[in-house]
Amino acid sequence: MEHNLGLILTLTGGFTAALICGFLSSRLGLSPIVGYLVAGILVGPNTPGFVADENLAAQMSEIGVILLMFGVGLQFHLKELLAVKKVAIPGAFAQIAVATALGAVTMHLFGWSWNGGIVFGLAISVASTVVMTRVLSDNHALHSRAGHIAVGWLVVEDIFTVIALVLIPAILEPSISTTFTSLALKAGAALLKLAILAGLTFLLGQRLIPKLLGYVARTSSRDLFTLTVLVLALGIAVSAAKLFGASMALGAFLGGMVVGQSEFSNRAATEALPFRDAFAVIFFVAVGMLLNPSKLITEWPMVLVTTLVIMLGKPLAAALVVRLLNYPFIIASTVAIALAQIGEFSFILATVGKEYGVLPESALNVLVAAAIISITLNPIIYRLNTPFVRRVARHPKLSRWLNPTSREGESSDTMEDELSAVVVGFGPVGRTLSRLLEKNGIRPIIVEMNLDTVRKLRVLGYTVVYGDAAARETLVTARVDRAIALIMTSSSLAHSDEVIRIAHELNPGILIVARANYIKELKPLLTAGAERVVTAESEVALAMTEYLLRQLGATAEQVDRERDRVRRELDDSTLPVGKTV
Repeated sequence: MEHNLGLILTLTGGFTAALICGFLSSRLGLSPIVGYLVAGILVGPNTPGFVADENLAAQMSEIGVILLMFGVGLQFHLKELLAVKKVAIPGAFAQIAVATALGAVTMHLFGWSWNGGIVFGLAISVASTVVMTRVLSDNHALHSRAGHIAVGWLVVEDIFTVIALVLIPAILEPSISTTFTSLALKAGAALLKLAILAGLTFLLGQRLIPKLLGYVARTSSRDLFTLTVLVLALGIAVSAAKLFGASMALGAFLGGMVVGQSEFSNRAATEALPFRDAFAVIFFVAVGMLLNPSKLITEWPMVLVTTLVIMLGKPLAAALVVRLLNYPFIIASTVAIALAQIGEFSFILATVGKEYGVLPESALNVLVAAAIISITLNPIIYRLNTPFVRRVARHPKLSRWLNPTSREGESSDTMEDELSAVVVGFGPVGRTLSRLLEKNGIRPIIVEMNLDTVRKLRVLGYTVVYGDAAARETLVTARVDRAIALIMTSSSLAHSDEVIRIAHELNPGILIVARANYIKELKPLLTAGAERVVTAESEVALAMTEYLLRQLGATAEQVDRERDRVRRELDDSTLPVGKTV
């Protein structure tokens, strides 16, 4: 009972503090992440007042990392990662080498041992999964070219971290042989386990997981579907850690990629992972709880140097590698800034170093302080990147030096330039309008909840998103932000006004045409931002009016005049001020 109370208090206190501090930081024009970190400091053991349970917060934050990486995997295909391997692999290793060297040298100047400096350098060389994906997602860059490179880079860093965690004990433990052959064998064994993990996940996953999700989806139970996806995410993550020695985040990412190759990708993201952001918030709170502010009085020089390595040394090395591989300056700068922070894997490496006695007591606090600073500044600096690149472009000589003239094999995505419209529902109305759009050179992107319809449409070559249009992730996947119109043809669509609001938030200039059953539904949809709402009641009234008048011998002019009068009578009382239909 006492343990349950501690869990509830930790959740309640952590979420409450995060809500208040996150709201205040947003009002100040800062990222809510800043507020979450401050909340962690306030509820931590090193400040007066309420103290949350550090261990419970850390465990819950691990769930957030798993769900977040599973969600990222859902939206990435293997070909997208393989497409960036030529930059992600050498870039990650070069950046790790530079950061490790800088960390080792600077910490040695503070009197640390070389072993301690190297372990500390390794810890600050790897970026945070949570922070990077959150920053890229918030800025709609996760699925850009730079986003793909950054995610591929992160996967390489994750694999490197797994190998490092295997080798560090072998190197630091006096009783263990540290010959080159033994280290090579251990590294090879770790890589072999990762290869087996990836192979089993994809080979078995592609056969079993889609069938399992399809079977559950046919029950029409959202609870069972949600539970199934959570079991897959957590099960694959735990299996990766327990059976293969990999990180749970890497296992969850691979599992997400398998599910992402099926038609259930979007539905899994929208229905099964709605609370991943809440657990991600707990991650930031847990990081803040680790800081001991009183020790910063003496440790600030080390914190300053560590922060400079993280936010200056690491990104410069990353940007240089990307640029040397002939990528544009904007991609180099975006990747560099996205990686200019540290997080969960840094603490794991530092903890191992502390266990083997090569890191001093101050190491973890310095690392936490530098993490908080880098995590706080990273979203702010990222938002400044685009204006900075534009300013650079105003200087022709500098711009030519920083940007390549061409890139072999680099092809533009014609789908990005193609006109498209999102059509919600593929009943008789959706089918008719989709055909009309195609005839006029506009690609319809269908959003549909019927699994059989989705599969048939894909066979016919349509672009289809399986999911609920009322979920933000579904509209993002359907690329509403690039569409010229959103056409809501389904008469049974729940929360239509919310769909319209989300669409306008993603694309303020989009044209929205909606369908409703009753006249009373007209005003809320127009208020939400629909340009035109067609109601079944009014159309039936108009059709019957026209038919009756023609039977009574009315002229075409009389029919038109009466139809306009009936439309005004039906619609005027429901319209918001200044809106017409």
